[in-house]
Amino acid sequence: MKKIKLALLLIVISAFLVCSVILWAVAFRANVSADAPVRITVSTGCTFEGLRDTLESSGVLKNEHTFLITSGLKSFKGNIRPGSYLIKPGMSNNKIINLLRSGMQTPVNVTFNNIRTLDELAGVVGRQIEADSASLSAFLTDQENYEADGFERQTVISVFIPDTYEVYWSLDARGFYRRMLKEYRAYWNKERKEKAEEKGLTPVEVSVLASIVDEEVSRQDEKPRIAGVYLNRLRQGIPLQADPTVKFAVNDFTIRRVLNKHLEFDSPYNTYLYSGLPPGPIRCPSKSGLEAVLNAEKHEYLFFVARPDGSGYHHFSRTLAEHNRYAAEYRRELNKRRIYR
Repeated sequence: MKKIKLALLLIVISAFLVCSVILWAVAFRANVSADAPVRITVSTGCTFEGLRDTLESSGVLKNEHTFLITSGLKSFKGNIRPGSYLIKPGMSNNKIINLLRSGMQTPVNVTFNNIRTLDELAGVVGRQIEADSASLSAFLTDQENYEADGFERQTVISVFIPDTYEVYWSLDARGFYRRMLKEYRAYWNKERKEKAEEKGLTPVEVSVLASIVDEEVSRQDEKPRIAGVYLNRLRQGIPLQADPTVKFAVNDFTIRRVLNKHLEFDSPYNTYLYSGLPPGPIRCPSKSGLEAVLNAEKHEYLFFVARPDGSGYHHFSRTLAEHNRYAAEYRRELNKRRIYR
C-alpha cells in the first residue's frame, strides 16, 4: 500500500513538474519572431480580437496559440491599454502582456514644419498620433479650450513651434495641445521674455512678427536684418507693408506678385491698410524666426525689396527714394520674366 501511495505521489509530482515546464515554456519562453523591435499601435477601445489581428498582421509572434493561452491565464483579455509599443526580440508572452497591460508606451516622434494654418497643422499631426485631423481641428477651432491659457483663435498657432517632439501616440487633441503648451512655456524662459520686453513686445507679438519674417525670407542669414526693419517701422508708427500678410489675408499663397487689388483687400491682416501687427501669426513661427526677432539686427533701414538676380537676398534702404529705385528694378525683372500675378 505504501508503495502504491509513493508511486501515486511520484506520478503527481512528475505531472506537476511536466505541467510547470509546459506552462513555463508557454508563458516565459521567447515568443518574438522578429530580429529587430517591432512597433505596434493599439487604438483606444481596441478589443482583444482587434489586438490579436494587429499582432497577427505584424507577424511579431512565433506562436500565436501560446500567446492566447498566456492571455487567458493572466486574465488579459479585458485589460488592454491604448498606445504605441515596441515588441523587442527575446520577449516572452508574459513580458508582452505585461507591457501591453501596463500602458508603458514607447514615445513616437511627431514632426511638423512649414505650417500656415491650424487646419494644416491638424492634418499633419493627425497622421502621426491617435487623435485624427477632425478632432484636432475641432479642438483648435473652439477658443474656450485655451483662452484660460491666454490665447485666442487667432493667436493659438503660436503655441506650436515647428520641431520634432517625442510624444505618446495615444494623445487626444487636448493632450497634444497641453504637450505643445509645455514646450512653448519652456521655450519662453526668463531670458527670452526679457529680450521681448526690451523690444516692447509680448511673446505672442514676437511670434506674430516672427511668422512674417519666416514668410518673407528665403535666406536664413537675412532674418535678423529684416526683423530689424519691421521693428524700426513699428517704433516709428509706419505700416509694416508686408506682402506675406496680404497673401494670408486673401488666402492665396500662390501669389508671386502682389498687385494693387490685393493691397486694397480689407482685412486686419493686411498690413498695407492697417498699422501695427496683425491679430495673430500668419504661420507657425519657426525657432529661427523667433530668434531673429529677439536678436534683431540694429540698423536704420526702413525698406527692403528682393534683388532682381534671383539670389533670394534683398536690397535694404533707409530712404523711400532709394527704395523706389530698387523696387523699380525688381518690377522690371518681374515683367521680363512675365510674372504678372
